[in-house]
Amino acid sequence: MATSGNNLSEYDSDNVPDAKDFKFGVVVSEWNADITQNLFQGAFDAFIKHNVFKENIVRWNVPGSFELIYGAKTLAESFDMLDAIIVIGSVIEGETKHFDFVCQGVSNGIAQLNIDLDIPVIFCVLTDHNKQQSIDRSGGKHGNKGTEAAIAAIKMAQLKKDAKFYKP
Repeated sequence: MATSGNNLSEYDSDNVPDAKDFKFGVVVSEWNADITQNLFQGAFDAFIKHNVFKENIVRWNVPGSFELIYGAKTLAESFDMLDAIIVIGSVIEGETKHFDFVCQGVSNGIAQLNIDLDIPVIFCVLTDHNKQQSIDRSGGKHGNKGTEAAIAAIKMAQLKKDAKFYKP
């Protein structure tokens, strides 16, 4: 396994823009709540580390990962001042094809939101074979994908801000 023993969430803080002027939305699935809460905490801590004010982080919960799409769309429509949105979920493979349908639907839905909305939507949905893999990627031995999502959100918010200067 390529990730064996590696903390994939390590990054160079000097290459992350100061996020003090940005506002972020985070939509969190309640399914596998122990995992999604850890992912949210990783994202929240990274935002704070890069100077995002607590009051500039809007969190909405949805029942499951499939509902992240509607949650992100509605959040974007309700708060037009957001600079980026993160969707956080955890889908763990079971004995049926449900896993495949949920993963495919969520990834396609989030991709479509990035086309349709004028705001970056960052995909932080773990799609693991078992609970241990989810634990390892939500603050365990492989780091925290929530942290990675927050850094991506900050960088995309900066890209969105910079792109406004290039429009005719």
